[in-house]
Amino acid sequence: MQTETQSGSTAPVSTPSTPTASSGAIAATAPGQLRVIKRNGTVVSFEDSKISVAITKAFLAVEGGTAAASSRIHETVARLTEQVIATFKRRMPSGGTVHIEDIQDQVELSLMRAGEHKIAREYVIYREEQARKRAARSALSQETQAAASNISVVQPDGSRAPLDLARLHTIVSEACAGLEDVSEARILDASLKNLYDGVTSAELSTSLVITARTLIEQEPNYSYVAARLLCDNLRAEALNFLGVADSATQSDMALLYARALPAYIARGVELELLDPKLLADYDLDLLGRALLPERDLQFTYLGLQTLYDRYFIHSNEVRFELPQIFFMRVAMGLAIEEPQKNERAIEFYQLLSSFDYMSSTPTLFNAGTLRPQLSSCYLTTVPDDLSGIFGAIQDNAMLSKFAGGLGNDWTPVRALGSYIKGTNGKSQGIVPFLKVVNDTAVAVNQGGKRKGAVCAYLETWHLDIEEFLDLRKNTGDDRRRTHDMNTANWIPDLFMKRVFQGGEWTLFSPNDTPDLHDLYGRAFEERYNHYEEEARAGRLKLHKTVKAENLWRKMLGMLFETGHPWVTFKDPCNLRSPQQHVGVVHSSNLCTEITLNTNADEIAVCNLGSINLPRHIGEQGLDLEKLRNTVRTAVRMLDNVIDINYYSVDTARNSNFKHRPVGLGVMGFQDALYKQHVAYASDAAVEFADRSMEAISYFAIEASSDLAAERGSYQTYQGSLWSQGVFPIDTLDRLAEERGADYLQVDRSQTLDWPGLRNKVQRDGMRNSNVMAIAPTATIANITGVSQSIEPTYQNLYVKSNLSGEFTVVNPYLVNDLKSRGLWDGVMVNDLKYYDGSVQAIDRVPADLKAVYATAFEVEPRWLVDAASRRQKWIDQAQSLNLYINNASGKKLDVTYRMAWYNGLKTTYYLRSLAATSTEKSTIESGALNAVSRDAVAPAPVPKACSLDDPDCEACQ
Repeated sequence: MQTETQSGSTAPVSTPSTPTASSGAIAATAPGQLRVIKRNGTVVSFEDSKISVAITKAFLAVEGGTAAASSRIHETVARLTEQVIATFKRRMPSGGTVHIEDIQDQVELSLMRAGEHKIAREYVIYREEQARKRAARSALSQETQAAASNISVVQPDGSRAPLDLARLHTIVSEACAGLEDVSEARILDASLKNLYDGVTSAELSTSLVITARTLIEQEPNYSYVAARLLCDNLRAEALNFLGVADSATQSDMALLYARALPAYIARGVELELLDPKLLADYDLDLLGRALLPERDLQFTYLGLQTLYDRYFIHSNEVRFELPQIFFMRVAMGLAIEEPQKNERAIEFYQLLSSFDYMSSTPTLFNAGTLRPQLSSCYLTTVPDDLSGIFGAIQDNAMLSKFAGGLGNDWTPVRALGSYIKGTNGKSQGIVPFLKVVNDTAVAVNQGGKRKGAVCAYLETWHLDIEEFLDLRKNTGDDRRRTHDMNTANWIPDLFMKRVFQGGEWTLFSPNDTPDLHDLYGRAFEERYNHYEEEARAGRLKLHKTVKAENLWRKMLGMLFETGHPWVTFKDPCNLRSPQQHVGVVHSSNLCTEITLNTNADEIAVCNLGSINLPRHIGEQGLDLEKLRNTVRTAVRMLDNVIDINYYSVDTARNSNFKHRPVGLGVMGFQDALYKQHVAYASDAAVEFADRSMEAISYFAIEASSDLAAERGSYQTYQGSLWSQGVFPIDTLDRLAEERGADYLQVDRSQTLDWPGLRNKVQRDGMRNSNVMAIAPTATIANITGVSQSIEPTYQNLYVKSNLSGEFTVVNPYLVNDLKSRGLWDGVMVNDLKYYDGSVQAIDRVPADLKAVYATAFEVEPRWLVDAASRRQKWIDQAQSLNLYINNASGKKLDVTYRMAWYNGLKTTYYLRSLAATSTEKSTIESGALNAVSRDAVAPAPVPKACSLDDPDCEACQ
């Protein structure tokens, strides 16, 4: 049972044996005995230990529970407790009663006299918090309190116990602590009204969470409340399984987290879910004391529910991993081969749990486990023979099993109708094999944690390109359709020039033109022109000539109709690759941000993680010092992945150890703009994209060079562009020279000391062949509560669907700005629903807010392309760039994608288009829009982000 302590807190105590008086009465006091009058008038015996506990909590809140502090705390608390007790005994030598407030006043006074001013302040804050909780309890309706007294709760073991209203108050008060515009009484009243006698403890917890969830659209802070209420469920589930406690409040975790970590590691090893090295090689007591329970309060509901459903380790569907233990497990897994394991694990934990940086989903899934498959992306080239084709499909299955996203280069496989010498027959082309790849991706669904995912790439000169474009259509022969996999065009610059020039384009089978696959730039142009001459002369019989513009229109038409194939560009990926001395980039990956070499002996691997950009924005803009520290630790973590990673395919291991590529990216770009009150569709946003990516590029290259000085350069460093002092920004000159300066327009401005960094890299080397790539971050952005990747806000209010369910998402920056101007009310909520999360048609929203909070389809695509172009000049790989086009037309698509190529982009990702019309909002009273009354608005459904308009690629992150 829990009751109010002498200090005013709530803690588990046994019922005192001394009888208490009824409310308002004072019991007789034995000579020399001190008694305490509680706030409700009852009188209880004076217990010294409760004073010690209250003072100790104040000390722990300020100084923590480190070994160095514990001795001082123990001695100081004992001395202060004696002083408080002595004061009252001196005042009442014959015994008597003292009010609890007088005791707390005396504790506060003793702390001040002892010079413990910080502790005294913490104690005062604690008393105020408890007073607020009592006020919230008294705010409950008498009807609700009376109803609660008649409810018994069925415990997990089947027994019944009276509803512990005091504990509910504590849990809800903790959930609301420090949050503005949330109401404890509102949550309790609504939850208790839905309860019944015999409710289970799980249903009770769910009722609290659901109540908070329903309020999120009215006040975004209820998302934090719902997360904290959910965390109470998690604590009960995990701590009970580990045998640490039956349940716990948030404040209890200051002590229990340190006890839970060793129990968790031991149980995980026993169940063969965790690597035994975590138990044998670490100081678990030290790491347990390093856990920061207050960081559990950072989660939004979507973030914590996502972790619970899909990331936390479980046994028989019981999750026994808590949020801070989860981050420490990942940190331990990444530090497992460090010389100073404990120190590095704490460093990694502090970075992850702060949300300043987040590792990719495979790393979060598997770090510290028996199968640490931590890498995100795998790129393969499929050979032109039957055993090689099915070997590649098997590799897909094995890599997907352990949560890898896949990119397959299918260009080498001969086209439909080409001659097969071994059978004296004709090839069926690539499409039948892609059908098998599609079904393999469906069958191997990454252990049920998320969908298996693969993307097939094909060069634009391949004779099967027209059938390839049709793969995602919903009409035609279903045996030649792949509805579940992704596709992408791998487009040479020569094709884009022919489109601009209105020229013709010739399609070939790769068995007739095998060298085109490995050529790019001028070398490709010369050889391609040669093959066209061969075809015109009749020496190449299997070919087809089309108008380049017509094929381009079909590409864009299919992209608009089906979302595929994506548009990616072969030549900038190769001409700007630092590794062109040892191979060719034949495709990108599942999410179009990875550009690594592949061949028959190497499956390219990339290891991803993302910087949380808004966490590095201060009052003066970008905090370069903090960003540098984050990047340094993040690059070290990413480099560690390569050595720790479980490789299910040897060719992937060979490639990763030889080149050691990593992909450091960003997320929350839109949030970073909000924090600076900058509109996405503005020159200031484009400039911020440039300067922020320049800083990340500089620090990432510097960090990799520092690691090279410590650990050595990667094997193929000599001969790379890095070794020549050629950085990503410098490779624009090479692209302009090969493509032609008339076909490239990219800003070249820079602000940092790049010559100095070039000298350092040529002196110390590079640890990693590639360092940067911007992934979609769909899931880890959910976890950290920011906008994904470099995306503009989809809508300011909508329902997001993923494998964890449906979640209301409301833009907290918009809400706060509207509140500051007195504009946030029920009418505004209804307006946002009616206008699909847009503020543009709401008259009372000021123009400056309309500009800042323009949604994705209200931002002209040119701003997305301009910002991406500024980023791309600094990145040695690519970026997952979604393009949003409102009222899409053939002309708009044509201009946008030509502009993407012209501005030097390497790849693009999804095209997200919006029709010119929208459905009627029949459930909303349109006459109430912008009405004066705040109460006359009919409830309306929250607009939903459908899978076509808002496709979340969760395979990379």
